[in-house]
Amino acid sequence: MATFFISDLHLGSNKAEIQSQALEFLSQEAPHGETLYILGDLFDYWIGDDAPTTEGLAITQALRRLSEAGLNLYFIPGNRDFLVGRAFAQASGCRILQDPTLIDLYGVSTLLTHGDMLCTDDVAYQKARARLRRPLFLRTYLALPKSWRCAIARHLRRRSQTHTQQQPLAIMDVNQAAVEAALQTHGAKRLIHGHTHRPAVHHFSVDGHPKQRIVLGDWDRGKSILTCTGEGFYFLDPQISEPHFNHHLPA
Repeated sequence: MATFFISDLHLGSNKAEIQSQALEFLSQEAPHGETLYILGDLFDYWIGDDAPTTEGLAITQALRRLSEAGLNLYFIPGNRDFLVGRAFAQASGCRILQDPTLIDLYGVSTLLTHGDMLCTDDVAYQKARARLRRPLFLRTYLALPKSWRCAIARHLRRRSQTHTQQQPLAIMDVNQAAVEAALQTHGAKRLIHGHTHRPAVHHFSVDGHPKQRIVLGDWDRGKSILTCTGEGFYFLDPQISEPHFNHHLPA
Protein backbone atom coordinates (compact mmCIF):
# COMPACT_ATOMS: atom_id res chain seq x y z
CA MET A 1 0.00 0.00 0.00
CA ALA A 2 1.13 3.53 -0.77
CA THR A 3 1.28 6.86 1.01
CA PHE A 4 0.46 9.94 -1.08
CA PHE A 5 1.59 13.55 -0.60
CA ILE A 6 0.06 16.57 -2.33
CA SER A 7 0.00 20.32 -1.75
CA ASP A 8 -0.66 23.68 -3.37
CA LEU A 9 -3.74 22.88 -5.42
CA HIS A 10 -5.08 26.36 -4.63
CA LEU A 11 -8.64 25.32 -5.37
CA GLY A 12 -10.93 28.26 -5.93
CA SER A 13 -13.50 29.88 -8.16
CA ASN A 14 -11.20 30.01 -11.21
CA LYS A 15 -9.68 26.55 -10.83
CA ALA A 16 -12.26 24.34 -12.58
CA GLU A 17 -9.66 22.17 -14.33
CA ILE A 18 -7.64 21.66 -11.16
CA GLN A 19 -10.84 20.92 -9.26
CA SER A 20 -11.64 18.20 -11.79
CA GLN A 21 -8.13 16.74 -11.53
CA ALA A 22 -8.32 16.79 -7.74
CA LEU A 23 -11.66 14.99 -7.66
CA GLU A 24 -10.31 12.46 -10.17
CA PHE A 25 -7.27 11.79 -7.99
CA LEU A 26 -9.37 11.43 -4.85
CA SER A 27 -11.86 9.07 -6.47
CA GLN A 28 -9.61 6.96 -8.71
CA GLU A 29 -6.01 7.01 -7.44
CA ALA A 30 -6.07 7.74 -3.72
CA PRO A 31 -8.31 4.75 -2.87
CA HIS A 32 -5.41 2.45 -3.85
CA GLY A 33 -3.28 3.83 -1.01
CA GLU A 34 -3.45 3.70 2.75
CA THR A 35 -2.61 7.29 3.70
CA LEU A 36 -2.90 10.75 2.16
CA TYR A 37 -1.05 13.79 3.46
CA ILE A 38 -2.14 17.22 2.25
CA LEU A 39 0.64 19.71 3.02
CA GLY A 40 -1.26 22.96 2.80
CA ASP A 41 -2.85 25.35 0.32
CA LEU A 42 -5.41 22.81 -0.77
CA PHE A 43 -7.65 25.85 -1.11
CA ASP A 44 -6.74 29.23 -2.59
CA TYR A 45 -8.45 30.80 0.40
CA TRP A 46 -10.45 29.64 3.41
CA ILE A 47 -12.25 32.29 5.44
CA GLY A 48 -13.58 29.91 8.07
CA ASP A 49 -15.26 26.53 8.42
CA ASP A 50 -18.64 28.26 8.48
CA ALA A 51 -18.16 29.65 4.97
CA PRO A 52 -16.92 26.88 2.65
CA THR A 53 -16.89 27.54 -1.07
CA THR A 54 -18.73 25.32 -3.53
CA GLU A 55 -15.38 23.84 -4.50
CA GLY A 56 -14.50 23.36 -0.86
CA LEU A 57 -17.69 21.43 -0.18
CA ALA A 58 -17.08 19.08 -3.11
CA ILE A 59 -13.51 18.35 -2.00
CA THR A 60 -14.60 17.91 1.62
CA GLN A 61 -17.19 15.35 0.55
CA ALA A 62 -14.63 13.50 -1.59
CA LEU A 63 -12.23 13.36 1.34
CA ARG A 64 -15.01 12.11 3.58
CA ARG A 65 -15.69 9.22 1.21
CA LEU A 66 -12.00 8.26 1.36
CA SER A 67 -12.02 8.42 5.13
CA GLU A 68 -15.11 6.24 5.35
CA ALA A 69 -13.42 3.76 3.02
CA GLY A 70 -10.55 3.43 5.50
CA LEU A 71 -7.91 5.82 4.14
CA ASN A 72 -5.91 7.77 6.73
CA LEU A 73 -6.14 11.49 5.94
CA TYR A 74 -3.84 14.18 7.35
CA PHE A 75 -3.80 17.91 6.69
CA ILE A 76 -1.18 20.55 7.48
CA PRO A 77 -2.66 24.00 6.82
CA GLY A 78 -0.84 26.33 4.44
CA ASN A 79 -0.60 30.09 4.22
CA ARG A 80 -3.81 30.24 2.13
CA ASP A 81 -5.94 27.89 4.23
CA PHE A 82 -4.56 28.19 7.76
CA LEU A 83 -8.09 28.86 9.03
CA VAL A 84 -9.27 25.30 8.46
CA GLY A 85 -10.46 24.04 11.80
CA ARG A 86 -12.33 21.44 13.78
CA ALA A 87 -15.52 21.56 11.70
CA PHE A 88 -13.59 20.96 8.48
CA ALA A 89 -11.71 18.10 10.12
CA GLN A 90 -14.94 16.46 11.25
CA ALA A 91 -16.65 16.95 7.89
CA SER A 92 -13.73 15.70 5.79
CA GLY A 93 -12.35 12.99 8.06
CA CYS A 94 -8.93 14.67 8.01
CA ARG A 95 -6.76 14.93 11.07
CA ILE A 96 -5.22 18.41 11.33
CA LEU A 97 -1.49 18.22 12.09
CA GLN A 98 0.86 20.77 13.61
CA ASP A 99 3.36 22.44 11.30
CA PRO A 100 5.90 20.89 11.29
CA THR A 101 5.12 17.25 12.10
CA LEU A 102 7.59 14.37 12.34
CA ILE A 103 6.49 10.96 11.06
CA ASP A 104 8.04 7.56 10.49
CA LEU A 105 7.67 6.97 6.75
CA TYR A 106 8.45 3.31 6.12
CA GLY A 107 11.36 3.43 8.55
CA VAL A 108 12.67 6.87 7.54
CA SER A 109 12.21 9.76 9.99
CA THR A 110 10.48 12.36 7.84
CA LEU A 111 9.60 15.94 8.71
CA LEU A 112 6.47 17.36 7.09
CA THR A 113 5.71 21.06 6.72
CA HIS A 114 3.86 23.37 4.36
CA GLY A 115 7.20 25.08 3.84
CA ASP A 116 6.58 28.79 4.27
CA MET A 117 8.16 28.87 7.74
CA LEU A 118 11.45 27.88 6.08
CA CYS A 119 11.48 30.93 3.77
CA THR A 120 13.28 32.97 6.41
CA ASP A 121 15.02 35.30 3.93
CA ASP A 122 11.65 36.92 3.23
CA VAL A 123 11.53 38.88 6.47
CA ALA A 124 8.43 40.89 5.55
CA TYR A 125 6.48 37.71 4.82
CA GLN A 126 7.52 36.10 8.11
CA LYS A 127 6.37 39.15 10.06
CA ALA A 128 3.01 39.14 8.27
CA ARG A 129 2.68 35.39 8.83
CA ALA A 130 3.19 35.82 12.57
CA ARG A 131 0.65 38.67 12.78
CA LEU A 132 -2.05 36.76 10.91
CA ARG A 133 -1.75 33.79 13.26
CA ARG A 134 -2.11 35.72 16.50
CA PRO A 135 -5.07 34.39 18.52
CA LEU A 136 -6.57 37.88 18.90
CA PHE A 137 -6.52 38.47 15.14
CA LEU A 138 -8.02 35.05 14.45
CA ARG A 139 -10.86 35.54 16.93
CA THR A 140 -11.61 39.01 15.60
CA TYR A 141 -11.50 37.96 11.96
CA LEU A 142 -13.70 34.89 12.41
CA ALA A 143 -16.30 37.00 14.22
CA LEU A 144 -16.72 39.29 11.20
CA PRO A 145 -19.55 38.86 8.67
CA LYS A 146 -18.67 36.51 5.82
CA SER A 147 -18.76 39.30 3.24
CA TRP A 148 -16.18 41.27 5.23
CA ARG A 149 -13.97 38.22 5.57
CA CYS A 150 -14.13 37.63 1.81
CA ALA A 151 -13.15 41.23 1.12
CA ILE A 152 -10.23 41.04 3.54
CA ALA A 153 -9.07 37.73 2.04
CA ARG A 154 -9.12 39.20 -1.48
CA HIS A 155 -7.19 42.24 -0.29
CA LEU A 156 -4.55 40.10 1.43
CA ARG A 157 -4.22 37.92 -1.67
CA ARG A 158 -3.61 40.95 -3.88
CA ARG A 159 -1.00 42.27 -1.45
CA SER A 160 0.69 38.87 -1.35
CA GLN A 161 0.79 38.65 -5.15
CA THR A 162 2.28 42.13 -5.42
CA HIS A 163 4.87 41.32 -2.77
CA THR A 164 5.82 38.08 -4.53
CA GLN A 165 6.27 39.82 -7.89
CA GLN A 166 8.59 42.39 -6.35
CA GLN A 167 10.90 39.94 -4.58
CA PRO A 168 13.99 38.24 -6.04
CA LEU A 169 13.39 34.55 -6.70
CA ALA A 170 16.08 33.50 -4.23
CA ILE A 171 14.32 35.24 -1.35
CA MET A 172 11.10 33.36 -2.10
CA ASP A 173 12.77 29.96 -1.68
CA VAL A 174 13.55 28.13 1.54
CA ASN A 175 16.69 29.01 3.44
CA GLN A 176 19.13 26.09 3.50
CA ALA A 177 20.28 26.86 7.04
CA ALA A 178 16.64 26.84 8.19
CA VAL A 179 16.13 23.49 6.46
CA GLU A 180 19.16 21.96 8.14
CA ALA A 181 18.20 23.38 11.53
CA ALA A 182 14.69 21.92 11.25
CA LEU A 183 16.04 18.50 10.34
CA GLN A 184 18.52 18.58 13.21
CA THR A 185 15.97 19.82 15.75
CA HIS A 186 13.55 17.02 14.93
CA GLY A 187 16.12 14.31 14.25
CA ALA A 188 14.80 13.77 10.72
CA LYS A 189 16.53 12.30 7.67
CA ARG A 190 14.04 13.63 5.15
CA LEU A 191 11.97 16.77 4.69
CA ILE A 192 8.84 16.97 2.53
CA HIS A 193 7.23 20.35 1.90
CA GLY A 194 5.34 22.46 -0.60
CA HIS A 195 4.72 26.23 -0.81
CA THR A 196 7.55 27.26 -3.15
CA HIS A 197 6.11 25.63 -6.30
CA ARG A 198 9.61 24.37 -7.19
CA PRO A 199 9.22 20.57 -7.39
CA ALA A 200 12.51 18.75 -6.95
CA VAL A 201 14.42 16.16 -4.96
CA HIS A 202 17.49 17.53 -3.18
CA HIS A 203 20.26 15.45 -1.61
CA PHE A 204 22.76 16.94 0.83
CA SER A 205 24.50 16.11 4.09
CA VAL A 206 24.49 17.62 7.57
CA ASP A 207 27.48 16.83 9.77
CA GLY A 208 28.30 13.95 7.45
CA HIS A 209 24.81 12.43 7.57
CA PRO A 210 22.82 12.12 4.31
CA LYS A 211 19.62 14.15 4.12
CA GLN A 212 16.89 14.50 1.54
CA ARG A 213 14.46 17.33 0.77
CA ILE A 214 11.47 16.68 -1.47
CA VAL A 215 9.59 19.73 -2.74
CA LEU A 216 6.02 19.14 -3.90
CA GLY A 217 4.74 21.12 -6.86
CA ASP A 218 1.62 23.17 -7.43
CA TRP A 219 -1.13 21.86 -9.72
CA ASP A 220 -1.38 24.77 -12.16
CA ARG A 221 0.31 22.74 -14.92
CA GLY A 222 -1.09 19.36 -13.91
CA LYS A 223 -1.09 16.86 -11.05
CA SER A 224 1.87 16.86 -8.68
CA ILE A 225 1.82 13.68 -6.59
CA LEU A 226 4.51 12.05 -4.47
CA THR A 227 3.88 8.34 -3.91
CA CYS A 228 5.88 6.50 -1.25
CA THR A 229 6.04 2.80 -0.44
CA GLY A 230 8.36 0.60 1.57
CA GLU A 231 10.44 0.12 -1.58
CA GLY A 232 11.05 3.80 -2.27
CA PHE A 233 9.07 6.50 -4.02
CA TYR A 234 8.21 8.06 -7.34
CA PHE A 235 7.35 11.65 -8.03
CA LEU A 236 4.95 12.67 -10.77
CA ASP A 237 5.04 16.35 -11.69
CA PRO A 238 4.76 18.09 -15.09
CA GLN A 239 7.62 20.45 -14.24
CA ILE A 240 10.06 17.55 -13.93
CA SER A 241 11.40 16.24 -17.23
CA GLU A 242 11.68 12.68 -15.94
CA PRO A 243 8.57 12.32 -13.78
CA HIS A 244 9.17 8.84 -12.37
CA PHE A 245 11.94 8.41 -9.84
CA ASN A 246 13.14 5.41 -7.87
CA HIS A 247 15.37 7.13 -5.36
CA HIS A 248 16.71 5.02 -2.55
CA LEU A 249 15.76 6.11 0.92
CA PRO A 250 18.51 7.78 2.96
CA ALA A 251 20.63 5.30 4.90
